[in-house]
Amino acid sequence: MAYRQLTQTQRYQIHAYRCAGMSQRQIARAIGVHDSTVSRELRRHTTPEGYDPEQAQQRSDHRRRTAWKWTKRLPSLMNFVARRLREEWSPEQISGFMAPLIGVGVSHQWIYSLVRDDKARGGDLWRHLRQPRRHSKRRARAKSAGLGRIPHRVGIEHRPAEVEERRFIGHWEGDTVVQGHKQSGLVTLVERRSGYLLAARLPRVSADLTQAAMIRLLKPRRGAV
Repeated sequence: MAYRQLTQTQRYQIHAYRCAGMSQRQIARAIGVHDSTVSRELRRHTTPEGYDPEQAQQRSDHRRRTAWKWTKRLPSLMNFVARRLREEWSPEQISGFMAPLIGVGVSHQWIYSLVRDDKARGGDLWRHLRQPRRHSKRRARAKSAGLGRIPHRVGIEHRPAEVEERRFIGHWEGDTVVQGHKQSGLVTLVERRSGYLLAARLPRVSADLTQAAMIRLLKPRRGAV
């Protein structure tokens, strides 16, 4: 049986049959829908006070209106994301900036999915993702000799599980967006659990200016997170 949206009448029937003590399977057969439809409806709309068919209908109508608006705006959202990717923004940065800039937000997972779909159709957005570049033999030898390493550096793969799993607030992840050949850019800091974004402009991209900008962004929040 194909999935169909429940009607307002069916929602009132679900409420009445539940009050009569019928099981979810019996209700599904009585109103002519699949068992999973009733199960999903009750799971989605049952509150501590019980199942309210009128409230469930209002929520369903709201989701439908929101989905329609999203579909109408999808082409412009995709164009916005594609432009930012070609400017070498990371999916995480695009996700963080979208809501403040255009009033609509998407997750970075959605952006990665968009890139995969584009690649499957022969597009080149994937080329703009930040990926490890192939190193020359000279650079490979230097790396094996330990040159260019930060003393006592701890790799991101060794960060604690509580950071990786976003259990607590207070762990920040930094990144930079470069315009031109290090002429200018942005430094961004994202709190991993909440997704809260801080950003500052860099007149020139350098380690010293980036460090100073990060300190300036985090200093007012010292002790708070």
